[in-house]
Amino acid sequence: ALGSLQHEHPFRHLIDTLQSEKYEERRYFNPQKLDDVRYEKLPFCIRVLLEAAIRKCDGFYVKTEDVSSILDWQKQRNQAEVPFSPARVLLQDFTGIPAMVDLAAMRDALAKQGVDPSLVNPKCPTDLIVDHSLQIDYSKCAIQSPPTLTDDSHAGKPPAGRPTSRGSQCGGHQPGQGRGCRKASCSDAPTGRTQAVQIENTPLLCPFHLQPVSEPETVLRNQEMELSRNKERLQFFKWCSKAFKNINVVPPDIGAVHQVNLEYLCQVVQEGEGFIYPDSVVGTDSHTTMINGLGILGWGVGSIESEAVMLGQPVSLTLPEVVGCKLVGSINPLATSIDIVLGITKHLRQAGIGGKFVEFFGPGVSQLSAPDRTTIANMCPEYNATVSFFPVDDITLQHFKNTICSEEKLAVLGDYLKAVKLFRSYDDQSEEPQYSEVIEMNLSSIVPHVSGPKRPQDRVAVTCMKEDFINCLNEKLGFKGFHIAKEKQEIKVPFLHEGAEYSLAHGSVVIAAVISCTNNCNPSVMLAAGLLAKKAVEAGLSVKPYIRTSLVPGSGTVTHYLNASGVLPSLRKLGFEVVGYGCSTCVGNTAPLPESVVDAIKQGDLVACGVLSGNRHLEGRLCNCVRANYLASPPLVVAYAIAGTVSINLETEPMGVNSEGKEVFLRDIWPSKEEVRDTEENVVIASMFKELRSRIEKGNAFWNNLDSAESPLFPWDPKSTYISCPSFFSKLSKEKCAPLSIDNAYALLFLGDNVTTDHISPAGSIARVSAAAKYLQSKRLTPREFNSYGARRGNDAVMTRGTFASIKLQNRLIGKTGPKTLHIPTGQTLDVFEAAERYQRDGVPLIILAGKEYGSGSSRDWVAKGPYLLGVRAVIAESFQRMHKNHLVGMGIAPLQFLPGENADTLELSGKERFSISIPQELTPRQHLTVQTSTGKSFSVVPLFENEMDLVFFRHGGILKYMAQSLLL
Repeated sequence: ALGSLQHEHPFRHLIDTLQSEKYEERRYFNPQKLDDVRYEKLPFCIRVLLEAAIRKCDGFYVKTEDVSSILDWQKQRNQAEVPFSPARVLLQDFTGIPAMVDLAAMRDALAKQGVDPSLVNPKCPTDLIVDHSLQIDYSKCAIQSPPTLTDDSHAGKPPAGRPTSRGSQCGGHQPGQGRGCRKASCSDAPTGRTQAVQIENTPLLCPFHLQPVSEPETVLRNQEMELSRNKERLQFFKWCSKAFKNINVVPPDIGAVHQVNLEYLCQVVQEGEGFIYPDSVVGTDSHTTMINGLGILGWGVGSIESEAVMLGQPVSLTLPEVVGCKLVGSINPLATSIDIVLGITKHLRQAGIGGKFVEFFGPGVSQLSAPDRTTIANMCPEYNATVSFFPVDDITLQHFKNTICSEEKLAVLGDYLKAVKLFRSYDDQSEEPQYSEVIEMNLSSIVPHVSGPKRPQDRVAVTCMKEDFINCLNEKLGFKGFHIAKEKQEIKVPFLHEGAEYSLAHGSVVIAAVISCTNNCNPSVMLAAGLLAKKAVEAGLSVKPYIRTSLVPGSGTVTHYLNASGVLPSLRKLGFEVVGYGCSTCVGNTAPLPESVVDAIKQGDLVACGVLSGNRHLEGRLCNCVRANYLASPPLVVAYAIAGTVSINLETEPMGVNSEGKEVFLRDIWPSKEEVRDTEENVVIASMFKELRSRIEKGNAFWNNLDSAESPLFPWDPKSTYISCPSFFSKLSKEKCAPLSIDNAYALLFLGDNVTTDHISPAGSIARVSAAAKYLQSKRLTPREFNSYGARRGNDAVMTRGTFASIKLQNRLIGKTGPKTLHIPTGQTLDVFEAAERYQRDGVPLIILAGKEYGSGSSRDWVAKGPYLLGVRAVIAESFQRMHKNHLVGMGIAPLQFLPGENADTLELSGKERFSISIPQELTPRQHLTVQTSTGKSFSVVPLFENEMDLVFFRHGGILKYMAQSLLL
């Protein structure tokens, strides 16, 4: 323990004591005792890196030279490689389950080598939040037939341990009884619920008789489906919570990972090993950066890197540049924090800050509430920064006082941060750090915006929305264009829904979702949406029933204050009913649209639209038939749902007409900032956060009663299609493997620019004609039982087949869009997996050719693991997204970059050549390599190994093998 090694610690002279009558004495490392003038000029986020390096300095992972490099940040940035040991690791279940499966597999591999498997445990405290399993099976639209579930699980039968006394069922009605069913039981439905208090609002439909049932069933039924279809995964998580030390599993139905992190897990100041120190975190979700809004340093990594941190390996990073974003001016009364974040996203994206840290300062910061700051920090990956940091100030302390901190904790927190100069005062300009560069942003210039139709950086003013959408129809296919012929732009397609006739046109809204970690932590925008809904209902407006509307609060806390404020009934009346807790529409977990809507879209080849308060909206992500998706603030999501189209100028055109024939404009129902603030002050109180803590600590009946194995080794079920032991450690031995040259490789894929993680490892549903579907069908599963790629991330057989399975993949080897490629030796067009399988059977290595920004998007571990299992040895691209490049290195795949000014086209590569790459035994970082082709052409590439640690991982075949081999020695 650190406390017992003080006499050996190279910085033991920096140990200081915090004393007060309010709390017991605490010890800490005080960087101010370095007596170095450079410390107070460091950006606050760099000060956190410095403290961690001082405290963790052991002469092996962290050296005294690393401390010196960080202190000399002004000269060493972009040059020195430094380690960072975060205080904790944060996992969500989609990206967390592969990490835990790998640790379980590592235990198996060590046991086979005669090593005690219980040695494999997280050394760094790890939290795993089960939040990404939720799918919206039930909402106010006609319910799709529930999936067939195995064993005794059934859509209408509560899983074991689940209460059976909430809500009501329909009672075996005859067709035509219509809405209003409130009978206590359904003789034909397999359930035994008793009647509960009725809530009058938009009912959903009984899945057995397609008749109405009461509103309280919505959340309950979605949760039951979630728990039933994911029982195997949850049993595995339960085993993890018992088998591994130092891991905490937060059960499902509690809240979204980032919301739970903000409301429950964050500490700001941690205590351990006899010391207090700044809280910090790395997570397996790219939006882990949300926590930066509370002054806690954190960012997203892949599960490969997170596993290394869990096992005691620090994160290695090039000492970053820190861009100071100075906020000035006053916020426009009509602008929300979402408008601010979309403005910042576009502004910083254009500034080219990829891979840099951003730290906010200036007088405008004091106008932002703590939730506003976390909302801005959440979108950090969308403007390609690593971190978006808001130092702790008086507003942050007040937030903690109102939410999660006791008086004693608050006193310790404030005194410590001030003692080590991690507390920010905007009144004293002498505290101003020195930044790499300063970008100024005037908040008064920000007006309500949305972003889309395909990328978050493509911001559109609400007043220009109609004009911009028409331009998108006219433009050629691309990031903004859909290339719809002029004569087809006015088409309207009639259709029937629930016995009534409607019509769809280009721009019609068919999905409207108030969801996602980006917004649902923020009371101001959630209450604004609720107040707007209340005013809309009072004005006589409604939402067309075919629009797939949903409300997914980040946690029960959000539902609590929406209910306390009295806006929840109005949201429900417009169709925005609470459907559950977790990551849903944003990750593609949206139930299918009504068939009549899908048919109308296909018939007219319409550019239908989704509007969501999310952070991901790539084309086809929400739903395959919805081509245009817009990110918007929660109140604007409600507004566009009411309008029913994005092809509208909400400033000059009415949103709708009420029953009296009166036109209603957005300005008539838009809540003022004063209304929102007064409501927030009255309803968002500390007791709500205490209730969340209680829910997490008690768990729920299903989780508490769930059976799981009691053994150090996981009992793998060979029949399972959810959890399987991966082959990463199949050739584990005590001898490290030298990097092998690549001889006569074929290109599995020949890709262009901006290939995203959605193209490589798609989330969401499993297409019925995909390689993964064929595998599941061979296991006698029906399409209704497929679940999603995210839910099956613990099965390498499914995920390898899902790699490059996106219908939007554009592979130049076949010249058309789809998850296919050319098997070059035979000239056959095959599924990507089938082609790779043939190459591996023949012992042929594979590479991938790509353009700029390969691997951009969220941090998905299977984006690297999938290609590895397909047999890919190297990716040659013009440029890589930083995080994905790290993932490739972590899996032992070489990221090779064309020289400046060169690419596949300038080198006249067809993609059908064979490629040989000689890799020397003593490879050094960024040492140029030569690629020789079968046509006689050769060219140079730069391997993007940034430091010696990258090379160590590569030589061992990746981080996982390196960590396993270190336990064998």
